[in-house]
Amino acid sequence: MRIARSAALRPALAAPLALLLAATLVACSEDEPDPADAGEKADGTAAALVEGLASGDLRDVPFTELTGAEATKDFEGVVAEMDDIEPTVELGTVAEDGDSASATLTWTWPLIEGEDWTYKAPVALERGSVDDSEEWAIVWDHSVVEPSLNANSVLEADPVSAERGDIVGANDAKLVTNRPVVRVGIDRTQVGKGQAGASAEQLAQLAGIDVGSFVSAVEGAGDQAFVEGIVLREDDVPPALLSGYESIKGARLIADEIPLGPTRDFAAPILGTVGEVSAEMIKADPTLEVGDRVGLSGLEARYEDQLRGAEGVVVSAVGTDGAAREIHRTKGGKGKNLVITLDEGLQTEAESLLANTTPASALVAIRPSDGAILAAANGPGNGDQNLATFGQYAPGSTFKSVSSLALLRRGLKPDDVVDCSSTVIVDGAQFENYDDYPSSGLGNVPFRTALANSCNTAFIRERTRLKGSDLADAAASLGLGVDHDLGFPAYFGQVPPPETETGAAADMIGQGTVLASPMAMATVIASIQNGSLVVPRLVEQVDVAPPDGVEPVTEGEAEQLRSLLRSVVTDGSGGFLLSLPGPEVIAKTGTAEFQDGDQLKTHAWMVGAQGDLAVAVFVEEGSSGSGTAGPILEAFLRAAG
Repeated sequence: MRIARSAALRPALAAPLALLLAATLVACSEDEPDPADAGEKADGTAAALVEGLASGDLRDVPFTELTGAEATKDFEGVVAEMDDIEPTVELGTVAEDGDSASATLTWTWPLIEGEDWTYKAPVALERGSVDDSEEWAIVWDHSVVEPSLNANSVLEADPVSAERGDIVGANDAKLVTNRPVVRVGIDRTQVGKGQAGASAEQLAQLAGIDVGSFVSAVEGAGDQAFVEGIVLREDDVPPALLSGYESIKGARLIADEIPLGPTRDFAAPILGTVGEVSAEMIKADPTLEVGDRVGLSGLEARYEDQLRGAEGVVVSAVGTDGAAREIHRTKGGKGKNLVITLDEGLQTEAESLLANTTPASALVAIRPSDGAILAAANGPGNGDQNLATFGQYAPGSTFKSVSSLALLRRGLKPDDVVDCSSTVIVDGAQFENYDDYPSSGLGNVPFRTALANSCNTAFIRERTRLKGSDLADAAASLGLGVDHDLGFPAYFGQVPPPETETGAAADMIGQGTVLASPMAMATVIASIQNGSLVVPRLVEQVDVAPPDGVEPVTEGEAEQLRSLLRSVVTDGSGGFLLSLPGPEVIAKTGTAEFQDGDQLKTHAWMVGAQGDLAVAVFVEEGSSGSGTAGPILEAFLRAAG
């Protein structure tokens, strides 16, 4: 297999504007060379050359074999592709030796901010070579502009893509960094217009891309263009493409490197993508040019200024045959890395566990001791949406963790008896428990048992203990319902005041107008496990703090909640977690009904914590929290242990 290097295709520059050269004359003796002495003195002729280079007009400079107008035109051609970079030219010592003289020009090109390209170029002068006069004249050659140029080569400056900063995760793992790819396309310089469409069709079929659109793009491209069909990770290039592309006229595989995650899907909705700028982006930001690559979504877009870095420049000598020889290169400035808290192993494990889940799904894992988000995985059914940290769903009975705190603050104790009936009616609306609710949990039971079995009716009956904003305040104490900026898209949920008694009843069991994201519910269970309010954090450089005006959960309240949620594992719907090795697990299952057309379906939730790990699992459509989300939670805790 032969794969070309990406440097083989040189990016085209926009047509440059007229080049203006700023010249500075340096005195070589007590008397500064005077351009007015051009022809009469060697140093005056050299000074006139510098002055002519400054104005771009060499018509008043004497040359041995060209007119000033011809030299001007030739000079313009030498520097026309220097991309509007404005150099300075300084005149050094002029030394005479009979009818010959030599001078040195010092050229300084400010290629990028803070980095100049400086070099010296020789100038030869002769006396008596123009019309047999005694006039001093310049021996014009392209080496006057750059010493390695010959009569057939000119200068050309091309941008060098900035070296983008990496996105770095826990344990200094490079989550997004330059990884090898292969650009697949048709090189129109190698195939004529008549054959281009047929080549495009053959290559599209081999590469597995849309034939019609690629053929149209290739046929509509200029005869110097490289038309890219697809970019593939190096390991993902199909064997048939490797073995078959060389037989297609004009087909090329070009090796390159671009910023990518460990896999195509790794945390993609959160990390985002990098790609070429669109016409709309260029219109909005005049500093961007066609071909520039920038962050298009996610963290890559939000922290573009930090990650992008500064472009470099490569200067080449280009011959009349188009062959280029590199003369000088500036690398530009590398972007600054963005450090985040995601753990590559845990994120990969979470995505693997969601891989076969057809409905929308998410898993968020938080370290309670410091709020670090270790995993924020989105399932394949999410349609590239970031539901892990920004989804907005009724949390169902996982919200009973919050309701329990509100009730505890109003005097209800874990072992107080509550009424868990089969149904309860509020303002004519009937509420009931889930279909498989155990009959042994009905009747007058301890509050601990009602929570362990997730009794809806008991929680709804106890709502009368609460006043005003008690429920919303309890939610805020555990990190739910108060929005603040964390440096990435994050939805903390809502617990608005209920407008009706029916609404108040529904809110107690995590329905009604209560909404949360998986991240918010992971924050709730993390705060309970930690014994104080946890503020989730993902971007290390963003300082996070509890929102103002929130009364954090106390260690005493959290201890009661941990005891209650441990009962879910020992005596309730989370019993399948009892066999997990390691520290004790606390958990809460949940389902939330939602209307899908004429069908009533349920969201499936489960939250849990073990040691210094708190996890929330959400599946948009499932049978129950324990049956659908539970196995995913259990598998993740086992893997993390």
